[in-house]
Amino acid sequence: MTTISKERLAETLVQVADTLVDDFDLIDFLTMVTERAAELAGSSAAGLLLSDEHGQLQFMAASTESARVVELFQVQREEGPCQDCFRSGSSVSDAELVRATQRWPAFAPRAVAAGFRSVNAFPLRHHRTRIGALNLFDTAPRRYAGAEERLLQALADVATIGILQERAIRRGELLTEQLQRALNSRITIEQAKGALAQVHTVTPDAAFELLRDYSRQRGQRLTEIADAFLHDPTSHPGLTERRP
Repeated sequence: MTTISKERLAETLVQVADTLVDDFDLIDFLTMVTERAAELAGSSAAGLLLSDEHGQLQFMAASTESARVVELFQVQREEGPCQDCFRSGSSVSDAELVRATQRWPAFAPRAVAAGFRSVNAFPLRHHRTRIGALNLFDTAPRRYAGAEERLLQALADVATIGILQERAIRRGELLTEQLQRALNSRITIEQAKGALAQVHTVTPDAAFELLRDYSRQRGQRLTEIADAFLHDPTSHPGLTERRP
């Protein structure tokens, strides 16, 4: 029997669909997908990788800092569940990462060192098009199958439609420039996140929440706020003022 609430899944799918409006913030959208996927599955963390114009996976979003570090390592080594999932177009799982050193000699020890015990990856796909993978990390042995696997794949499929919409032009052709812009945005946001973490002496996760909340309150894109802050921290005093 699945432990995933169908009612909660329906709410999540509605939230994802509501985000799919013209000119939506892709980075914020992808981060929301990882957060909701982890929450829905009851997982410790989630990460999301997207394919660039050369067919190489690139890190785009994660629900926690620990997942971000592991996903970046997976990208650098081109090894891990998301890589296998993206190549095959099918879900990939391992409930005992401590024993997965033959399968992933570099990734498995790194994930275990980060505190994760198991991993499940789901392809971001639409018909024959594969654009990336969604990873779920757990601190205990866990393997999604049956109804749970289908429900999580459904979330990945809806997210895929949103990402494709962001890349699409009027006739449905994909724009590689859209992804490159998103990758550049991610770099800018990571830099601003690091700077804010130093200013407030907080974790990168907390710094990102501060940055995202601030951008939402002002109705501006994350990238716009991050870029302005990096060029002139005084341009957004609300970001640097000391908080209780």
